[in-house]
Order: sequence, then structure tokens, then C-alpha cells
Amino acid sequence: MSHPRVIGPQATLPPAGLPGLDPALSRLVSVEGVLADAGETRLWHVLDTGDALAERGVEPRGTIVAVHGNPTWSYLWRALVNASLARADAGATPWRVVAVDQLEMGFSERTPLRRTLAQRVADLDALVTELGSRGPIVTIGHDWGGPVSLGWAVENRDRLAAVIALNTAVHHPDGAELPFALRVATARGMLAAGTTGTTAFLDVTLALADLDPAVRAAFRAPYATIARRRGIGGFVSDIPATPAHESTPALHRMSAGLRELQVPALLLRGPKDPVFGEDHLDDLTERLPHADVHRFEGAGHLLAEERPYADVVLDWLDEKVTDAAPAPARTRRASSRKRPAPVGRLWDALDARRDDDDTAVIDMTTVRGDGPLNVSWRQLAARVDELAAGLDAFGVRAGDRVSLLVQPGPTLTAALYACLRIGAVVVVADRGLGIRGLSRAVRGAVPDVVIGEVAGLAAARALGWPGRRISAAALPAASSRALGVEASLSDLARAGRGRPLPAPPAADADAAVLFTSGSTGPAKGVVYTHAQLSALRDTLAVHFGVTADTGLVTGFAPFALLGPALGTRSATPDMDVSAPRTLTAAAVAAAVRASDARIVFLSPAAVANVVATAGGLTDADRAALSRVETFLSTGAPVGVDLLRRAQALMPNAVAHTPYGMTECLLVADVTLPEIEAAAGDRGVCVGRPLGTGEVRIAPLDELGRSSDDTTADPQVTGEIVISAPHLKRGYFRLHLTDREARRGLGERWHRTGDVGHLDAEGRLWVEGRLPHVITTAEGRVTPVGIEQDAETVPAVQRAAAVGVGPAGRQVVVAVVETGARRPGLASPELTEAVRAATAQRLAAVLVVPTLPTDIRHNSKIDRTRVSAWAERMLAGEKPSAP
Repeated sequence: MSHPRVIGPQATLPPAGLPGLDPALSRLVSVEGVLADAGETRLWHVLDTGDALAERGVEPRGTIVAVHGNPTWSYLWRALVNASLARADAGATPWRVVAVDQLEMGFSERTPLRRTLAQRVADLDALVTELGSRGPIVTIGHDWGGPVSLGWAVENRDRLAAVIALNTAVHHPDGAELPFALRVATARGMLAAGTTGTTAFLDVTLALADLDPAVRAAFRAPYATIARRRGIGGFVSDIPATPAHESTPALHRMSAGLRELQVPALLLRGPKDPVFGEDHLDDLTERLPHADVHRFEGAGHLLAEERPYADVVLDWLDEKVTDAAPAPARTRRASSRKRPAPVGRLWDALDARRDDDDTAVIDMTTVRGDGPLNVSWRQLAARVDELAAGLDAFGVRAGDRVSLLVQPGPTLTAALYACLRIGAVVVVADRGLGIRGLSRAVRGAVPDVVIGEVAGLAAARALGWPGRRISAAALPAASSRALGVEASLSDLARAGRGRPLPAPPAADADAAVLFTSGSTGPAKGVVYTHAQLSALRDTLAVHFGVTADTGLVTGFAPFALLGPALGTRSATPDMDVSAPRTLTAAAVAAAVRASDARIVFLSPAAVANVVATAGGLTDADRAALSRVETFLSTGAPVGVDLLRRAQALMPNAVAHTPYGMTECLLVADVTLPEIEAAAGDRGVCVGRPLGTGEVRIAPLDELGRSSDDTTADPQVTGEIVISAPHLKRGYFRLHLTDREARRGLGERWHRTGDVGHLDAEGRLWVEGRLPHVITTAEGRVTPVGIEQDAETVPAVQRAAAVGVGPAGRQVVVAVVETGARRPGLASPELTEAVRAATAQRLAAVLVVPTLPTDIRHNSKIDRTRVSAWAERMLAGEKPSAP
């Protein structure tokens, strides 16, 4: 790499040969100094696509001003620069991109001036004025370039079209500590040595991402000497960590001004950031409540180096700034939403029965006297009121997020309905995600309050989860101190007794964030409004004929809390709800007997163990189960044989297997007799849409990608897309996931990621997941039908059909679970039997002791993992079981 060539007083042009950077886009701009720098002329280095667009004869829509942080430089934005030019070459109208090197940084001039935040905002304004950009301006900033760019935005609203920020912060509460990494950097005796005297601060920052050595060298290029690193130290010393700091007023002015900023806003974040945490993102979203937010799971501080953010930014601008002019004024979300009358609320049935002494909830895990704990409607309603008022007294307000880490039962039921009653948003992520998945979900949701049992509170303490702590049960003072607990639910109930309740939330206010199982990637938070949860309740009640006398036993966590909403008594069997395979037939019978339930709702893994443990049933157990009228199993495909065996335990029940997902808990439903009558198609028949819901199919192309067009024609295989009144509002801080889920369909539709078809009778058949479609040279192949064929072989317990090889030329491999002690090739006899069972040509048949499944349901086979294992096995390796 050649040495930079000096052009002005300490200002340089970067050397040629930096990866991904066209040196023709570099230029130096002479700018008159402002504020404390008045009377001086300063040289800035910028990357600017303006001349390149002019050479192409292209007039840009406006200008994106990109501001780096510390200790990077404009090179950080090279992907955005290149993507904008690529769009111009493709015939689109691009944005001009100007990526600046702030003074004292990158290849811009070094000066003797100590630059504060106010000075840097004024410096940027002088540069923008000198550039003479025509049209609207979009700002984008990262790290401490965030406050600088947003400071300019707040002071120049007349030209502003949108604001974008990557990992950054705009506020530091008085008295709060800096993040650990910055405390080290700013410590007495460390600042000069770590930031200027050595390359330590630079080295640590660049180590936060897995950078190509040439890219790392490019980031280091402007900072080869102590003199050229003074800006790094200056930036760190300008962090406004205390109220008395010189830059604190400017930071407060900017952060307060964001509340009145009404242009479109996009916040992109890498969660694995040791500097800017989820609390910083939470603060930003509170100031910009209309902002679109996307968290790139697995990415960190140097998000621009870890994820393809540039096309995300440009696509978002195409969507949000369609007229290339400053956006019309937008009021904050809290005041702009229509606030319809709070009708159809989830707690209406509880209110209606508040003077009823009949049983509402039965806790099968708690025995008092000679039976389980029974809670009456009167007791439950009173407890909900007390807790709601107590939470209000504790400081929980409408819109605050409350993470519930409590096992299903009366305590969780009361806490959940109390939160809903005051407009708090409940966050539900169960232990079935595993400790890492649960921690990722809770931290990502940034709860204001955590209500938990001891195990959950201990995890919150150990793993640094945010939020004030409330214990489900009263704890000894020493335990409360150790766990950081401020109060128990009993304390809140006492504080709320006789206290008036706040106004109930509107129907369109957010009510819950429910996390997906994580079986198809990191668990996603699904946001529901009060109206959508009420629509779910109404759909369930109407379709299954739920009345006050029905009774409900729920061994499936998502539905374990709906009993009070449905106005019927409910019982959760004695089990670990996060581990469905812990449920026994005797436990189900005991719950049915205690609740006199007519409906039993279980997950597929729970059903499997109930059937397996049926030998332990007594005559009294069998008599109780014979009174069940409706049996439901949902959460994953359920085999016909398993349904038949389960129904044999409940001989007078109609077996249903509803189809749904966390994003829409009830989509379609089918009974066992209907499945048997519909035999003949490939896949799993899940029936017809419930209520006013709709199902359509987005056909697949030759590489298994789904189109933007949809059809209701029969026998067309494609991605299943759905719409229903109880469909989720969106994903929590996953703007890109939201967009993809609605791609080409409109706001009230959702791409499920499942693949299937409709038959001539309008019934839906599920054939697998979109990522698991196998693309062979002969055409597309879906896995479920092949798996069903393989499972007809007596020796095969379960099967997974996966693709091996490059897309478009994959071969189909069957991986079967037989109880074999070692994984490997199937015997010639078993291979022949499996091949004979299916019309699909199989390249190989492999055996494994156990097929891997998801954590929560214990039943969804992880075909992606199986496919990777099979590819290694067929390549001659000897990997352990998948």
C-alpha cells in the first residue's frame, strides 16, 4: 500500500488500492471554519458520487450525507457509495452519496482546535453548505457520527427528507455509568495512551468484526502516527459522560429535538455491541416512535461491515421518500393513531363474571388439602384489579414492556391480565427456547419490568437482562437483595387494593410480544394489538363452541392463558410446559377430572408422550377422558396414526389438528374424519380457513423461490400466504422481516414460510418449509410427502427428506430414524424398502439414532441441520449424528 500524498495542511487523499473504494470518488473540499474555528479555512476529505453521476448524465433525487464515528472514516460507507452508483447504472434514479471524514479524522485536516459536539455539528453544516447539494437531504450516522448527523438534522428540518442511524446513542442519563469499554478508554491515565499514544483503541474497535486483513489495513491507513491519531483521543474525551461536560448541552438539545422530528426514520442495529446497548436503541425509539427498526441478529458494533445494509437503506428510501422531497409532517405514533372505543377487550368475560364464585382457574401443580388449588372468578377478578393498580403504583405505564417469566397457572394468569388491563405490553418467551434463546429474546425486547420466579430472576441477574424486578412469590429479604427484586406480586396487590385503575388501553394499542419457537432461525418477537388478541379469542370461541360450561385443559403454552378470556374454567396439567414431552396421560386425566373439561388442547410432542404413557391410566382416568368432546393438537404436523391413538384415549371426542403459527395462532382446522376422507394428496391436510380468514398460494419458481403473485387455484404448490383479523401487527424491531413477510401482498397478509397447496375442495395441504424445498434437475420437490412414504416402512420411526448439492441440481436423500446406535448408510435391505415405498428417486438412505428437533415443540425436524450432516456423510466424512 503506497503512502498517502499530502495535498494541504495535514489533509490527504487516500492511497489507491483500498478494497472496494474507487479513488476517483475521493475529493478534498475547502470550507470556511465556523464557531471557534471562524477565520480559518479547513480541508475536508469526502467520498462523493456527485461527479460520477454527472458524468452519467443522471440527476440525483437528493443527497445522503454519511457521517462516520470513532475511530473509523468515510471508508465505512463504501458499500452505500457503490450501491448508489450501481443503481444509477441499472437505470434507477439514485441518491448522491457524500461520505465525510470529520475534521481531525480519516484523511481530513488535523487542527489544534478541541472539537466539541456543537462544533462538529456546525462543521458539518458548513461542509453541506459548501457542497451546494440540491434537493432533499438524508442523514446517516454511526457511533458518534450518530449525534453529529442527527444534530445537523434537528437544526435543518426544512431540507431534511429522512434520518438513518446505525449503532449509536443520543442520550446519557445523569449519573449513569458509561459502557464498560468507554469507561476503560476514558479512565485517567488511559485516554492518551490508549487512543493516541498507541493504536489500542483502534485495534479493539476493528476487532469487533471479522474483517479481511486488507480491509482492516484500510481502516488503519489514516491513523499511522500519533499526530494523525489525536482526533481519536479528542472524540473519546468529548463523550458527554457528566452534566458538567462541555458537550452535554448540545447532546441534550439534539436528543430533545428528535422528539419533534417528523420525517421518516430508520434505525439499524447490531445487537452484539459492547458500546451501545439495547437501552440506547430503546431510548432512540422512544424519541422517534414512528421509526422503522431492524435488529440484525448476530451482528455487532461495526454493522456496516457485517451485514449488507446498503441495499436495505436504498430500498427503504425508495419506499419512504417516494417524491424525493422532504416528507410531510408526521405526528408521533401515540397521538396519530385513531383511538377507537376499547370494545371487545380480552378481559371482558372476566369482568362479566367478577361476582361469580364458580371456578375460573385450576392449578394442578399446587395441592391444598385434598385437591389442586382452585381460583374462583371473583378471586381472579379481584386479584387482577389489585395487581393492575399495584403495577400502576409501581410506575408501570401504558406501552411499557413487561417480561413474564412465570409458569402457566393462576399467578401468571393474574399478572398477564393485570398488565393488559393497564396497557402494559406483555413479553412472553418461554424456557423452551433454551437459556441462550431466552436471553436473546428478553434482552432484545428490552423490558421495563421483569416479573419472574426465582429461576427466571436468577437468570435475569446473571445474564444482565434489563428491567426492574418483581418476584412472583414473596422472597426473604436477603434473596430479594441478591436478585435485585424491588417488590413481590403480593406487595403490589397490597399497594393496589382500593386504588383506582387507569383508563384501559385502546383496541389498536400493542398488547403483547410473543416470541416464536426459534425452530426456523433466531426467535422473533411477534407483536399483537388488543383487537387482534380479542379476534383470536372470538375465532376460537365460535369455531369450537366454547361456552361458560365447556371447560378447557391446555398443555400447549400459547393457549394456556385464554380460559379467562373465553369465560370458561381452565386447567393446565401437571407438567413442564416448556418441555411438552413431560406430559403424561394420567396428568391429562387428572386435569380433565378436576375441571370437568370438554376440550383438551395439547402440542404434538405432548400427545406422543400421552399416548406412550396411557398404560398408567386407571379406570377413573379413562372415565374422565371419555367425557372429553373436543381434542386439539397444534404447533406442528400431527400424523394420522398418532391422532387415532390419542382419540382412542378420548373415544367420544372429535380430534382436530388446527394449523397456525405464532404470527397467526389459528389459520385453518381439520378433523380426523376429514383427514381420512381427504387422503390422496401429498402432504399434511390441515383443512379450511377459520372464520373470515383467507389462504392463498404464491407459486414457486425453478429454484424454489415464491412469487409476488398469489392464487387460490387447486394443485398449485407454493408458499402459503394468509390473512385474518387475528393476524399479528408485525415483528418487534425487525423491519426487514416485516417487509419480506408482506412482500407484494399488502399490510394484512403474511408469508408463512410454509409450502403447500389447496385441493379442489379448498382444503390446505402443507408440504414442508420454503427453505427445505429440494431443487433437482427434474424440478422442485417438497419433503413431507416423501417422509410420509418412508414412514410407512415398519423399521422407520421418523424420516427427513433433504437435498444435497447445489441449487437446481440437488439430489434427494432420505435420513431415517430407526433407533440405530450409530449414524451412517442404511443397510441394503432398509435402503431397498425405503426406495420401494416412494415414487421419488432417492440418491441415498441414511440412518440416525434420533432426528434433531426444535427445542420448544420437540417435534419439528431440523431439516437444515440434517441436510448439512447428510452432505458431509456422503462426501466421505464420518460426522456424529446431526
